[in-house]
Amino acid sequence: MHPLRPTFTSASRRFVLAAACLAAIAPAAQAQAPASDKPVRLIVPLTTGSTVDTLARALSTPLAKALGQPVVVENLAGAGGVSGTAQMVRAPKDGQTLALVSSNHVINPAIYPSMPFDSLKDITPITVVGTVPLVLAVTNVVPANTLKELLAHAKAHPGQLNYGSAGNGSVLHLAAELLKSEGSIFVTHIPYKGTGPLTTDLIGGQIHMAFLSVTAAAPHIKAGKLKALGVSTLQRSAVLPDVPTLAEAGLPHYSFDAWMALIGPAGLPPAQVQRYYQAMHATLATKEVQDALGAQGIALVGMAPEKTEPFFKTELAKHAALVKKAGAVKD
Repeated sequence: MHPLRPTFTSASRRFVLAAACLAAIAPAAQAQAPASDKPVRLIVPLTTGSTVDTLARALSTPLAKALGQPVVVENLAGAGGVSGTAQMVRAPKDGQTLALVSSNHVINPAIYPSMPFDSLKDITPITVVGTVPLVLAVTNVVPANTLKELLAHAKAHPGQLNYGSAGNGSVLHLAAELLKSEGSIFVTHIPYKGTGPLTTDLIGGQIHMAFLSVTAAAPHIKAGKLKALGVSTLQRSAVLPDVPTLAEAGLPHYSFDAWMALIGPAGLPPAQVQRYYQAMHATLATKEVQDALGAQGIALVGMAPEKTEPFFKTELAKHAALVKKAGAVKD
């Protein structure tokens, strides 16, 4: 196995397995009395409209129903998720303040010279909620319609192609760096401050390629403004079912997921952890949530707490190795 490959077991497979236990879990979650009359504060340490924010807002109402108490989503963006997560870390350990974080949570320690908290020791992992496939999108200016053609073109013109990302050390950056490593190509990184200007320049041909979330890229791909050469996950995305995985398209060992997880402050009582996990499980099992998030390209997971902490440890090590190889530093 490639030491830098951020592998992730199929989200859909895990969810099917988890759902098999739901008959026993859901009634327990619904039968629990509210731990407090106060709303649960769910911090999203990223901007409004981000994929994590979309997930949080789609889950808030059904999760509140499963918990028997309100869930209030609060966006506290800044420093790639560090600022908002730091507030959650400092919150009382009473289960009233949680955070929904992205893969940035395990990338940040490797790209920031200092962190206000330890990404593992200062949190309580509860569950990995879902993953979002990325798609390798290429501007129409590039004369390549398949991954193999792109790799051949890049090798024939070393250093002449470039790729954009949402910034140094971002998920989009590391997905592309893994592509460079697996495909043995040299392309130049162009960091952006966000996916909006990145997508605009990609469509306009100012940059040649980029990884984007399938939902963000799909309208432009379907309109013929961008070419999709492959999705990052080991299974195809329901949003772009005709687009092969990068593994199918010519890089058999390529696999990269952007995931989202529910966490609490360190020392969260085990009973609280189980309460939130069971409520989230019941929420993810509803057709309403499955349909809404499936349309957004989000594959539901629902990983158990006892598996989530080891997963975080593995992801920290994997991303640290990938960041080191990429030489990624924060802008």
